[in-house]
Amino acid sequence: MPIPELSRRITIGQYLPTGSVIHRMDARYKLATFVLVVLASAFGPTLVGNLIMLMFSVVLLAVSRIPLRYGLSGIRPALWILVVLFLLEMFFYAGAGHSRVLAHVGPLTVTAGGLTVAVLSVVRFVDIVFLISVLTLSTTLSDLSHAVESLLRPLHVVRFPVHESALILTIALRFVPTFAEEAEKLMKAQASRGADFGTARPWQVWQRTKSMFPILLPLFLSAMHRAEDLVFAMEARGYVPGAERTSYVELKSSARDLWLLAIALAVSALVVFAGRL
Repeated sequence: MPIPELSRRITIGQYLPTGSVIHRMDARYKLATFVLVVLASAFGPTLVGNLIMLMFSVVLLAVSRIPLRYGLSGIRPALWILVVLFLLEMFFYAGAGHSRVLAHVGPLTVTAGGLTVAVLSVVRFVDIVFLISVLTLSTTLSDLSHAVESLLRPLHVVRFPVHESALILTIALRFVPTFAEEAEKLMKAQASRGADFGTARPWQVWQRTKSMFPILLPLFLSAMHRAEDLVFAMEARGYVPGAERTSYVELKSSARDLWLLAIALAVSALVVFAGRL
């Protein structure tokens, strides 16, 4: 029976060195740019604006020299979530009573407003996955950690744990592909012992969920062991939370970083105000 290759389908947390101009940019400006466009996509009120963001995401993939097929692989694990989200928005949209009725499906009604909101939600979700994938695929976790720490440094004034927050983010992203690979190994091991992972139909949600139970406990125990090993390794290297420390890496910006930030600002404004133009 086929076992899904989770480590290949999850792009968040992985790094794909292509040597593109996006890869060579200052991580601080890159992170600020992607936070800006993700917020614009999340709060963009119109379908036209989010389609513009989708085209911008595809352009970023092309400029980063990341294959579109590889970027799309990050959406596969959440495909059924997208389907459920689409159906819920289409049939149960709160403002459907004020929209034109398109069709009746049994006791349910499809309206123009519900269909528009459903498509908008799916496009918005795809935008955010694309943007996050481009950021993590084009930035090493070390550079991303330094960028987060640099951008949050002013919060030292209010005693916010800047370095610890950046460290937590880095560890979380680093272990996403690791746990995907671990889950894949556990699924193959359980399948060799007779576990069933491939016969349930896509719509048999309970059966598919129940088939995942044999790997949840081993995966949780593996996560605890890895966390314990990480704690011992950090203590052995003299890590002290809250201690003053310097950085070996110095981030340097250039004019192209400002250009990317300006382009992202313009695209974000276009996405947010697309319905008013």
